[in-house]
Amino acid sequence: MSAPAVPDRFASMSFAPYGRDANPDKGQGTTEAQIRADIDAVAPYTKAVRTYASTGGLDMVPRLAAEDGLKATVGAWIDKDEKRNEAEIANALDAARKNSNVTGIVVGNESILRAEKTPEELIAIIRKVKSQTNVPVTTGETWDVWMDHPELVSAVDYIAAHILPYWEGVPANQVVDRSINIYERLRAAYPGKRIVIAEFGWPSGGYNRDGAVPGELEQAQIIRDFAARADALGIEYNLIEAFDAPWKSFEGSVGQYWGILDANRAPKFPLSGPLVASNYTETAAIALLLGIAFSIPVFRIGRLTFTQAAVMSGAAALVGAWIATVTDYWLTHYVVGGNKVTFVASIVLLVPLVVIMLYRVEELATIAFGKTPQRLLRNASAAMPTRTPKVSIHIPAYKEPPEMLKQTLDSVARLNWPNFECLVIINNTPDPAFWEPIEAHCRELGDRFKFLNLPKVEGFKAGALRIAMQKTAPDAEIIGVIDADYVVDPNWLRDLVPTFEDPTVGIVQAPQEHRDGDRSLMHEAMNAEYAGFFDIGMVQRNEHDAIVVHGTMCLIRRAAMVEAGDWSSDTICEDTDLGLSIVERGWKSQYTNTRYGWGLLPDDFASFKKQRHRWAYGGMQIVKKHWRNMLPNGGTRLSSAQRREFSIGWVSWLGSESIGALAAVLSLAWVPFVLGLGIAVPARILTVPIVFCFGIYVLHFCALYRLRVATTPLRMLGAAIAAMAVQFTVAKAVYDGFRYKDLAFARTAKGSWLANAARAFPALPEAVIGGGLLLSAIALRMTNWHAVVEINLFALALAVQSLPFLAAAFIGWLEGSPLNLFATWRAMGARAQALLPGRAIRDSQPVTEKARS
Repeated sequence: MSAPAVPDRFASMSFAPYGRDANPDKGQGTTEAQIRADIDAVAPYTKAVRTYASTGGLDMVPRLAAEDGLKATVGAWIDKDEKRNEAEIANALDAARKNSNVTGIVVGNESILRAEKTPEELIAIIRKVKSQTNVPVTTGETWDVWMDHPELVSAVDYIAAHILPYWEGVPANQVVDRSINIYERLRAAYPGKRIVIAEFGWPSGGYNRDGAVPGELEQAQIIRDFAARADALGIEYNLIEAFDAPWKSFEGSVGQYWGILDANRAPKFPLSGPLVASNYTETAAIALLLGIAFSIPVFRIGRLTFTQAAVMSGAAALVGAWIATVTDYWLTHYVVGGNKVTFVASIVLLVPLVVIMLYRVEELATIAFGKTPQRLLRNASAAMPTRTPKVSIHIPAYKEPPEMLKQTLDSVARLNWPNFECLVIINNTPDPAFWEPIEAHCRELGDRFKFLNLPKVEGFKAGALRIAMQKTAPDAEIIGVIDADYVVDPNWLRDLVPTFEDPTVGIVQAPQEHRDGDRSLMHEAMNAEYAGFFDIGMVQRNEHDAIVVHGTMCLIRRAAMVEAGDWSSDTICEDTDLGLSIVERGWKSQYTNTRYGWGLLPDDFASFKKQRHRWAYGGMQIVKKHWRNMLPNGGTRLSSAQRREFSIGWVSWLGSESIGALAAVLSLAWVPFVLGLGIAVPARILTVPIVFCFGIYVLHFCALYRLRVATTPLRMLGAAIAAMAVQFTVAKAVYDGFRYKDLAFARTAKGSWLANAARAFPALPEAVIGGGLLLSAIALRMTNWHAVVEINLFALALAVQSLPFLAAAFIGWLEGSPLNLFATWRAMGARAQALLPGRAIRDSQPVTEKARS
C-alpha cells in the first residue's frame, strides 16, 4: 500500500508506560526507568504525549517528557472511587504547576459514556479543577457525547473529542473522510470553540466490526493519511496510542493492537515510503520452503502422473502456507491467558487433522488422476487349476441363529473345489437350541463337515480358532475363515486358491458384502458405507501390500499362520492382528474386490455402533502392540511403504474420528464463555482449517464413491450419513483403548429373532452434543450484531462439527420411524401418482375403453 508521508512527527500520542507483561488494571504501577525508556522510544515519532491518570507513577511523565522536549497533556482518571479521584486531581494539578510543558489537564476519560459520572457531576469536578490552575482543562469523551451535551462544552476550555471510526464499523477507505466530517460537524455546532481530536486511531490486529477490518497495512495507511490531512487543515490531534497494550484483552480482540509501536517498542510502520507487511518476506519464504519440503515425498511415489503430482503438491503448498501463517500470527499477536490455551490446544488438535487431510488428498489424487491399480486380483478363468491344495474352512459361531448358520454351511457344501474340509466351532454356547441343529446338519452334509462344540473356551473367537487349528487336517495347506452368517460363492476357492501358487503369498483377502441391505433405508446406508472401505481404501492399500485383514472371506497359508504364532487373544480384532503379524514376517498379501461372500448386516443401529466400537478398540490394541514395528528399525520385514500405509491408516481412521469428536466437545465447552463472558472466539486460522478439512472430506467421499463404488447418489448420501454417525463411537473406543487394557468381545447381533424388540434410543449422547453444537452455532450467528467474521466462522465450524453427531441422532430416529421402511416409500409413491392430473379420470374409464385407448 501507499500513503502520504509524515514530514516531521505526529502531533501527540496517548502514552501508557507499562512493560509488556505489566497489567495496570490489576493495580500494577510503573517506574521512572520504564517511563524514561518509553519516552526515549516515542520521542522520534511524536511531539507530545497524553496520559490518562496521574497516580501509580504517571505523575512523573511530564517531567521526564520535558527532558526529551515533549509536551504533555495530563490525565486525571475519574470513576466512582472518590478517594482515588481526589488523589488523581491533586497529582494532576501538582504536575501542571511543576512542569511548564503541560499544555492541558483532561479530567476523566469517557466518564459519561461509561456512566461513571453524570454530566452534572463531571461539570462540577471540572469547574473545581479550573479554579486551581491556569492550564486549560477539559474532559475526554466520544464525539457524540459532546454533540449531545452542550452544557459540557460550556464548562471546558476546549473540546477533547474521541473519534474512533472502528467502533462505528466504518470501512478503512472511509475512515479519514468520516473523521474530518465529524470534526467539521463539531466546529459547526460550537463555532469559536477550540476542538482537539483527542483520540484517533486504528487497530493493527483483531476482529472486524461490521465493515471495519483491522490490519497492519490498514493501520499504517489510515494513520499516515489522517496525519497528513490534519496537518494540512490545522487540526490538533492525539493518536491512540503509543504502544500496543497486551493487557487490554477486555476491549475485545482489538484492544491490544492500537499502538503505533508494538509492545517491544518497535515501530509497526515507517512514517514515509511504501507500506509492506513487516513479516511478509519471512512468512512467504517459510511458506515456500515448507511447501517444497512437503512436496518432495510426492515424487517418491511410483507411477506418478503430472496431474496427480500437481494436486498433491498444491495441497502440500497450502499446508506450508498455513503453517507459515500460524507462525506469523504467533509472532505478531499477543496470545496470552485463555487465548494462549485455546491457541495451543487448537494447534495440537489441528496438526493431525491436517496430516489426515493430506492423506485424503493423496488418495483422491491417486484414484482420480493416477494410474489404475496393478496388484488387484481379477476374476480367474473358469477352468479348474491343475493343482488343488486342501483348504480347511473354519466357521466360528457364538450363539448364532441356527437357520442362519445352516445357510452358510449349505453354501460351503456347494463350493466348486474338490479338496476341502469345513470345521464348525460352536464356542461358549451352552444352550442346546443353538448347537444341536447345527450338529445334526453337519452330519447330513457329510464327512467333510466337522462339528466342534466347545462349551468353555478362553480367549473369545481367537481361542476357538486356535482349537480349530489343532483339529485341522494335517494335509491342509490353506486355512479359510468365514463368519457364521456368510453365504459364499461356489467359485470362491476355485478363483482365489491358485494365487497361493506364488510361494511368497501368505494371505488372500476378499471383501465383505451383505445380502440384506434391502431390509430398510438404514440397512442400505450401512451396506453402502461398508462398500466404500472395500472398494476404495482396501484397493489402494493393496497397491502397497498393506491391506487390513478382516476375519471373514479370508484365505491364509497355513505355514504363514504357524510362523506368525497362530491366532492371538491379546486383541479383540484377532484377524487384523494375525494378518499384520504375517505381513511383518515378509509374507505377501493379495486382495480382490470381487464379491465372493454375502453376510448379514447388524440388526440395528446399536449393533452397528457396537461392531464399530469393537473394531476401533481392537485397532487401538493393535496400535499398542505393533507400533514399534512401524519404526524404521522395528526389526520386521515391512517396507517403508507398508509402514507408512499402516501408520497413516491408523491415524486417518482412529485419529481423525477421535480428534474430530474431541475438538467438537471442546468447542461446545468454549461456547458459554464466548456467549456469557464475551471471551474471544478462536482466530480464523484455527477455524478455517476445520471447515476446509470437512470440505476435503466431502470431496474425497463423493468423488471416490463416484469413481470406485457401484452405487447411486442417494445410497452415497446414506453411506456418508452412516460413516459420520459412528464418529463418536470410534472416539469413545479410542478413549477406552487408553483407559482399559482388555474389554470383552462383544458379539454383533445379526439375524436375531429379537431384531424387532423395543429398544432405547441408540444415539442419546450424540443427539445431546449435536443439538448443543447446532444451537450454539445458531445462537452465535444470531447474536453476532457486528458481523464479526471470526464469530461467523466459529459458528460455521460448530455447525460442521455437529453433523456427525446429528447423523447418529438421525439414524437413531429413522430406525424407529415408518420412513425407514421401503414399503412406506412405495405407498407414498403410489399415492403421489394417484394425485397426478388426469390420473383419476383415466382410472375411471371402462375397461374396454381403456383397452381401446
